[in-house]
Amino acid sequence: MKRILSVLLVLVTLSAAAFAADFHIGVVTGTVSQSEDDLRGAEALIAEYGAVADGGIIQHMTYPDNFMEEQETTISVIRGLADDPLMKAVIVNQAVPGTAEAFRQIKEVRPDILCFAGEAHEEPYLVSGAADLATSNDFVARGYLMIKTAHELGCDTFVHISFPRHLSMEKMQRRVAIMRETCNQLGMNFVMETAPDPTSDVGIAGAQQYILEQTPNWIERYGENTAFFCTNDAHTEPLLRQLLEYGGYFVEADLPSPLMGYPGALGIDLSAETGDFPAILAKVEAAIVEKGGAGRFGTWAYSYGYTTTAGLGSLAIEAVQAQMAGEEYDIHSIRNVSKNFTKYTPGAQWNGSYYTNATTMETYTNFILVYQDTYIMGDPGFYMGNADVEIPEWCFTMTGEGV
Repeated sequence: MKRILSVLLVLVTLSAAAFAADFHIGVVTGTVSQSEDDLRGAEALIAEYGAVADGGIIQHMTYPDNFMEEQETTISVIRGLADDPLMKAVIVNQAVPGTAEAFRQIKEVRPDILCFAGEAHEEPYLVSGAADLATSNDFVARGYLMIKTAHELGCDTFVHISFPRHLSMEKMQRRVAIMRETCNQLGMNFVMETAPDPTSDVGIAGAQQYILEQTPNWIERYGENTAFFCTNDAHTEPLLRQLLEYGGYFVEADLPSPLMGYPGALGIDLSAETGDFPAILAKVEAAIVEKGGAGRFGTWAYSYGYTTTAGLGSLAIEAVQAQMAGEEYDIHSIRNVSKNFTKYTPGAQWNGSYYTNATTMETYTNFILVYQDTYIMGDPGFYMGNADVEIPEWCFTMTGEGV
């Protein structure tokens, strides 16, 4: 028996090595301190396909935490992957500023390498001009779906919390406009509140203190049947903490995950559940129910950042394998993207749409906006079925003018 197992182990090892020798996939993420979920997605790919250093196909790199001031280093890290003659695809998540230039440089020397940008930070025209495929969270569909979900949960008011820097961004402006119009159509009140920018002089601590102080006032002013949403991650934890204490609803975070704000707001330790999203969600959900929040708090069951890294990696592998076999494979297919994202989110469905410039009406077929079905925590929790909802056509043509 031992001899048979040894022979099988050798055969599996040789098979993996032969498979690995065919091609490599580069994956670039932030560090654990900057974007842990994105990095965990890379670890999931390594667990499945092996690291290049160990005879596998995944080459994982990280860009600097201070990527805004170290763009040259970021570009160098991404561009350097093209030096590997077996490299066939490069995924960057999140695609921070500098990614488009790095892709441009890769294409100059290795036009055969497929370039994928996850949660693109740069302007759509810039990213789509350099990447073979870019993805971002679907601000169009979610602008409609978050309001629809709040309405279905029984809310009569939706409060949007942000600040001028964020509201200067096109996608933020368009999402606000869609949210307001959806509220109008559903007979709900739409309110915009301003909170301090965590990058301003007050810092993160000052911005969070403002949320802690104001949330009880907002609930008193607008009522407990009010859903709240904030565009900044730093605002999320204090907002959740006060909503648990004083009432109100929270459909989902700007970049949804059961790890976004919930662990700190609930005072729970998730270190033992690291990377295990069903276990993470179960622990968060149990704490929500214990604090009386059942049916009022939502999230995406699986981290957006984690799934984007792993899903784009899986998509890239499928595309490269098809290419090497002389077969057709459409990386711009929303169905193919959703299938590979769903692979890492069992039970949670995905959908999306192509990005359309609301001013020029130009559609970018290599820039896909994605979203996961919303999960409302409770006893038991439930999915809203948002991945199957047809988004009204007017949402795709609405600009953010006047926001």
